[in-house]
Formats: sequence, structure tokens, C-alpha cells
Amino acid sequence: MPPSTAGEARETPAATCSGMAFHDQCKFEIRCEWGQAGVEALVPNADVAIIVDVFSFSTAVDVATSRGATIFPYRWKDESAEAYAKSLHAQLVDVTRSTERWSLSPASLALVPPGTRLVLPSRNGATLSLLTGEVPTLTGCFRNAKAVAEEAQQLGRRIAVIAAGERWQDGSLRPALEDWMGAGAIIQCLNGKRSPEAESAAAAFAYAQGALAKYLSQCSSGRELTENGFEGDIEFASANNISSNAPMLRDLAFTGLMPDRPAT
Repeated sequence: MPPSTAGEARETPAATCSGMAFHDQCKFEIRCEWGQAGVEALVPNADVAIIVDVFSFSTAVDVATSRGATIFPYRWKDESAEAYAKSLHAQLVDVTRSTERWSLSPASLALVPPGTRLVLPSRNGATLSLLTGEVPTLTGCFRNAKAVAEEAQQLGRRIAVIAAGERWQDGSLRPALEDWMGAGAIIQCLNGKRSPEAESAAAAFAYAQGALAKYLSQCSSGRELTENGFEGDIEFASANNISSNAPMLRDLAFTGLMPDRPAT
């Protein structure tokens, strides 16, 4: 699917704009922002939301749901997560990153059996996924960028792509390069008039596309993973468009959505 340019795309109807809300990017079909504030600004006036949390949540969900697992996103990594899992007859993943047990490490989920029900706590990707309300919600990463873009455009024209980001020690949002480039990987596969923010994310991905693993391993989040012994997660995350899976949130759970449309 070729990327669009601002000059080629049609104007989004003015009726979708909400007064003087300067930050909702309502004059554009393809929109992009950061974190919870981005969800609050963009999603209410969108037809579909895409949450991008590359180094953990989104990649883990793609890996697991591609194998037929069901993933229940959950915000808190505390004792309430265990109780939530029990209420769903699901298993709670290890809330730390581990390759020895099912966890937030995408590599740990590579062999998860079909039909497994897992609660996946995440203060970024999971939290944002649960804030989108009634708006259809997908989660995307480099692995399934094209598949997610294609599914999103089946759902509507106004698409909000949300880069999750990470957190500083004080809890504030830390914009994370991997999520911005991951958003851009999806955006470049979307047809429609892009906001400047969306164009910026697409440009970041285009710049790094030829050496994606290098940039992911050398950015702050990648260096943290490497120093903690999780280089394998970088390999999982940097594989671009190898998955035809488009995980969608239904009834508070992500399940795989693998369209029968042939790859192009």
C-alpha cells in the first residue's frame, strides 16, 4: 500500500472538528500523538485507534495472539492483577521481563499454546488500550505494521495512532524513539491526509528503515534491554512486516485478527 502525501489526499469533513480544539488534528485523516493525553485528544473523534508500544506490550500481543492466545490488558502490576486473572480464568504473566516464564518479554511468548488466556499488565500499552472507550482499537508494532494499517482502514478513515512512550522515574511520559518509529511504520502504510505529527513519525521510520535493528539497539530503551540481557526482544521487535496479524480489542481482550486478504 503506497504512502500518501498531503497534496494527494482528500480533506476530512469539517464536521469532524470540535470547535477550537487545536490539538485533535481533526483536519487530517491520519493523526498521531503521545500517551494518555494523546488518547484523550485524538481518539474521541477517530474511527479507529492504534496503540503502539514496541518493546513490550504491542510486540508481545502480536506474538501471542498470532498463536491463538487471548490477551487481557491490565494497568496495574500489583496483587490486583492476580485477582483479575483469576476472575477471568486466565493466567497472569510474570510482571517483570523474563524469558523463563510467560512475561512482558515478547520472546517468552513465542511458544504459547493456542487457546491460552493471559493477563498482561502494562502501564503504557495496556493502560492506553483500556482508555479508548467504544472506539475500535488495534495494537501495532513493526512486525505487523502493514496488517494493522490495512485492518484500520477497513474500520474507518479517521485513524488515531498513539505512540505509548515510556516513563521517567517521576512517572511523567518519556517519549521513546522505538514507539515513534513504530507509529511511523504503520502510518506509511495508511492512505489519507496526514497531520504534520503523523508525517514526522513516518519520516522517522523512513530514515531508520534500512538499519532498524541498529537504531532499536542503540536507542535508550534498546540499550536498557541489552544491558539487562534481553537482546532477543530487540530481535523480535525489529522484524518488520513478518506478521499478518492485526490484534483487536474486543470485550477487554486482544485476539488475533488475521485477514484472508492476500499480501501485496
